[in-house]
Amino acid sequence: MKLPSKIAKLALVSLAFLLSLGVWFSAGLWAERGALDRLREDATLIARQQTRLIDSELAKFRLLPVVLKEYSDLRDVLAGGSRDATARLNQKLELVAYQIGSPIIYVIARDGTVIASSNANTPESFVGRNYDFRPYFKGAMAAGSAEYYAIGDLSGRFGLFLAQRIGDQADPVGVVVIKFEFHRLVQTWSNDPGQTFVVDPRGIILASTDKFEDLRSFQPITTTERAQIIKSGQFNAADMKPSNYRFAPEGMMIDPSGGYSIAVDEPIAGTALKLVHIEPTGPALRAANDLARLVTVAAMLVFVIIAGAIYWRVSRAARAAAYRTELESAVEERTAALSAEMAERELADKRFRDAREELAQANRLASLGSITAGLVHEINQPVATIRTLAENAQHHLANGKLDKVASNLSTSVELTARIGSITQEMRRFARRRSGIVRPLPLNELVDGTMLLMGDRFRNANVRLDIPERSDMVILACRIRSEQVLVNLLQNALDAVATSHNPRVAFSV
Repeated sequence: MKLPSKIAKLALVSLAFLLSLGVWFSAGLWAERGALDRLREDATLIARQQTRLIDSELAKFRLLPVVLKEYSDLRDVLAGGSRDATARLNQKLELVAYQIGSPIIYVIARDGTVIASSNANTPESFVGRNYDFRPYFKGAMAAGSAEYYAIGDLSGRFGLFLAQRIGDQADPVGVVVIKFEFHRLVQTWSNDPGQTFVVDPRGIILASTDKFEDLRSFQPITTTERAQIIKSGQFNAADMKPSNYRFAPEGMMIDPSGGYSIAVDEPIAGTALKLVHIEPTGPALRAANDLARLVTVAAMLVFVIIAGAIYWRVSRAARAAAYRTELESAVEERTAALSAEMAERELADKRFRDAREELAQANRLASLGSITAGLVHEINQPVATIRTLAENAQHHLANGKLDKVASNLSTSVELTARIGSITQEMRRFARRRSGIVRPLPLNELVDGTMLLMGDRFRNANVRLDIPERSDMVILACRIRSEQVLVNLLQNALDAVATSHNPRVAFSV
């Protein structure tokens, strides 16, 4: 019995171990997917918020050149105005640049020379510099407006140059330019989790919360593209090395430390740029693993509770079955003991009944012995009378007295019946047999007793009063009842034997 129990326990432990592995794996997979989905949703939300911030800033900056070209001082300066007009324009540009947060606003004449600038009063003044080679100048002069992404040749900071032509296409007089830089937004984005990159269509990082990634490239730069960039001076001497971040399948990115991050991108409206936002998966996966362990522990606790409940119920059922078996065995043993005891009692009762019957038989025989002496006279007297009647019948027959013969024979028949009754009563009294309880007329019981005891009372000259004859019926055994009455009458006779005028009476 021990071996199956050990095998069952080993199987249960193995099942629990496999179940734990399954729960841990399933919970880990579920928690990891949930964590990555939530992380991707959070990253997408942040990227959209950052993109909307860029959109709102660009909308403000795009509107400003349209407003500036309507300044009268601007047109006066472009028309060859005085030094005072130029000074006022420089002050206005400086004030506007300060108010909107632009690093530089400047005005370029049709020949490409800067004639007014918000930084005119600084050592980095653009006034007098020629930018006719810049694509944004050429584009604005030709199309009315242009946007160009490049590094400032003096500031060395990347920005989006927004240019608006002044004058119509047939007679352009110049271009007003405002520079939009991402560094202020980058400072704001640095408070957000993860890293954010502004990327052009070639994969070149124009701005990043990771300062070491500026002007690096997510994609390899071809020789032709590199030559064009150098020729245009768009990024000055930047070598555009490969980024330390690498895109991976399933919307993931590998960071410089080799860790994985969720990567999402959002287009920047009105430009060919896009914003890429990444968030490391490490913290989320660690939290997912913690959650998986917690779920596994909780599941195992539930399993242990359920297993414990099942084990308790099974053990309880086993104990109940064992108790029932033990109880049934005890009941069987007790039943067997009771059966044996009952059999022994029945045997003892049978022995008692047999002994009682033997004693009763002996008592009857003893009583019969004492009764027989008295009955001899009861028998001899009718026999003598029958003999006399027979002899007389012979004489009457010889003399032809047939009526006398018939009378003697009738009397002989009666006496013979009397003798038969006495002998039958003696046989019945002496016979050993089980008494049968039946309805017994009282007169029959009294008559039988008087046949046995009447002569003794007469010989002893003791008066015996018996009940008057009646139709009363009792439920009794005749033999035992007669024996009881005989014993009572014998005892009564012995008790009054020496009395004067003895008398015995029994009544019902």
